[in-house]
Amino acid sequence: MSEAILEPDLPIIDPHHHLWDLRQLLPHFPEPQHPFIAAIARAPYYTFDQLHADVTTGHNVIGTVFMECGAFYNGDGDPALKSVGEVEFVNGVAAQGASGLYGAYRPCAAIIGHADLTCGDGARDVLEALVAASPRFRGIRHSGAWDADPDVLGPPFHAPQGLFGDEAFRAGFRHLGELGLTFDAWVLEPQLDDVIALARAFPDQPIVLDHCGTPLNIASYHGHLHERFDIWRTKIRTLGELPNVCVKLGGLAMAFCGMPEQGPAKGLGSQVLAALWRPYIETCIDAFGPERAMFESNYPVDLWGADYATLWNAFKRLSTGASAGEKRALFAGTAARVYGIANILPPPAQGVNS
Repeated sequence: MSEAILEPDLPIIDPHHHLWDLRQLLPHFPEPQHPFIAAIARAPYYTFDQLHADVTTGHNVIGTVFMECGAFYNGDGDPALKSVGEVEFVNGVAAQGASGLYGAYRPCAAIIGHADLTCGDGARDVLEALVAASPRFRGIRHSGAWDADPDVLGPPFHAPQGLFGDEAFRAGFRHLGELGLTFDAWVLEPQLDDVIALARAFPDQPIVLDHCGTPLNIASYHGHLHERFDIWRTKIRTLGELPNVCVKLGGLAMAFCGMPEQGPAKGLGSQVLAALWRPYIETCIDAFGPERAMFESNYPVDLWGADYATLWNAFKRLSTGASAGEKRALFAGTAARVYGIANILPPPAQGVNS
């Protein structure tokens, strides 16, 4: 049963979603399918129409940020520049939304692409090509997710151990700051020290930690969330002390995190989800503050645990005690500032600090 939308007028910028067509890739994943594959297989084709259907379910989503996912890479030309195709594709989706024919919200108002930073100084050409591909391009994500247990991530992910400390990676990484670009970091909870070290080595580089640092409740980590919580919290607090790091509040409904672990999409209500996520969300907000934290849908991956409307209801329940100014930051303001899309954010209501 669908829920009534809470605080339907609250402006939201969804700072993390994907667009893809996985129909030709899914048959090639081995059996038995990893839970992550089981989740995304429910939305193998997720582009403008599917995104539009989700963001128009009743919440006041005024804009979104696209997050790279290896979609629609160029099949022709220089292989080093194939990721430019993804930004070109998403820029077209953004232009479609910006036409105004589909309402006032602006999908993909900012675009996060991908460049292989292990190319070192050679990454500069790719980054410059990404910048040229769209005026909406804001930065990259180069996933560092890795675990010694191969069942944690499964076949879709192939980051090498210790990627963020690799000399070639860091040679490429330094070009982000020179070009004024952001960096989204996806790692797993046992790897949070890698993000801490990277942020300390590049204190002027804006880094966004995805998915609350991805606590794990899968494979060999299953059933150990409680005992690892203090480890996770200590590292989150350390990251919160680094002013160049922000955090995305979400991703907890992924199969990796297992909150809920019964997915996919078992129809749990927002009250149940909020209770599951509260220790993680509140810890992150306490560590970073509302001005460096932003709620994210991580859609359609988080379809594992919740539909889009219920997901945002859960976030609104988790922010019940926040002031109007803090809610503005958590749901839209931080994302608008970090990703350079303040132009789509309406002015605050009278008496509300921005």
